[in-house]
Amino acid sequence: MLIVLSPAKSLDLDTPPTTTLHTTPDFLDRSSALIDVLRHYSPAELGSLMHISDALAVLNVGRYASWSADTRDARQAIMAFNGDVYAGFDARSLKPGQLDHAQRSVRILSGLYGVLRPFDLIHPHRLEMGTKLATGAGKDLYAFWGETVTGALNAAIADNGAKALVNLASEEYFKSVKPKLLSVPVITPVFEDWKGGKYKIISFYAKRARGLMARYAAIKGIVDAEKLKSFKVDGYAFDKKDSDERTWVFRRKVEE
Repeated sequence: MLIVLSPAKSLDLDTPPTTTLHTTPDFLDRSSALIDVLRHYSPAELGSLMHISDALAVLNVGRYASWSADTRDARQAIMAFNGDVYAGFDARSLKPGQLDHAQRSVRILSGLYGVLRPFDLIHPHRLEMGTKLATGAGKDLYAFWGETVTGALNAAIADNGAKALVNLASEEYFKSVKPKLLSVPVITPVFEDWKGGKYKIISFYAKRARGLMARYAAIKGIVDAEKLKSFKVDGYAFDKKDSDERTWVFRRKVEE
């Protein structure tokens, strides 16, 4: 199987990585083209485009100005991303063999880089896939990346002999994938919590659970997606009754 994740908005640029192993992103030329577009934006224009604060706009204008395709002084994606998904994944506590498994079986979708392997080196940036950044390819990043993301995933699927793609990414990021062009079926785990008398998706918990599942696969060395149905972490368990062939529901019920 191949797992896809979303990136994180927040970055950890201070905690030392636990591995020196690294790879180079496949689409740095495309990333450079996006940076060339972004460098024309003032802080005010960038803030309006991305709906971010003035402080974040100034920070990222500076990042774009200093961004380079040279990967020196960059950090592995899995060690840099620091959101809820990556708190669940907790890459720094994984053993070398488990990290190697993640490198083979996990891909991170990215607005700036297209598709990343966990060890791919990245520079600090912010560019969400849903950003309506106009380029010569069209009005937004979905147009810019076109079929590139799907092609990269198909190449990874072929390389590791995957029989399924496990979608642990958000809707915003998975929209960059064209499922009909994938060489394998897509399985989407859904994580629900009991709240207010019913099961529902609670964003914070669902994001963390996606990372926990990716971590579970790395620790167990899972290559067959069916084995993810045995995921029982942090109170979640597979609910066969409300799942179907392509959507797998995991639920937990904790004291309210």
